[in-house]
Amino acid sequence: MEIIKSLCIFFLAGLCKIGGGYLVWLWLKEEKPLWYGILGSIILAMYGVVATWQTASFGRVYAAYGGVFIVMALVWAWKVDGFKPDRYDIIGALIALFGVCLILYMPRK
Repeated sequence: MEIIKSLCIFFLAGLCKIGGGYLVWLWLKEEKPLWYGILGSIILAMYGVVATWQTASFGRVYAAYGGVFIVMALVWAWKVDGFKPDRYDIIGALIALFGVCLILYMPRK
């Protein structure tokens, strides 16, 4: 059950980081209204809070977030921006997820 809870927190944090960053990107790069940037900044701040809900240590959690965000960013780009990941994107994402599992979920002394 702890692993499922952890994965849900990773997913929520990923949505906050990628979604918030995307809104700031749209504001600055695509000349969207200022409220995009403000809302994106608030959502990015929520990411900082959501990440603290993990039970592992700070360094381990943040290292693992890198792998999760690789996968989520590719899915976001595919579904939101119309970017189609190629096989190397997918292989790299799977390697990153494998690394996340090693970092967070392997038994330790």
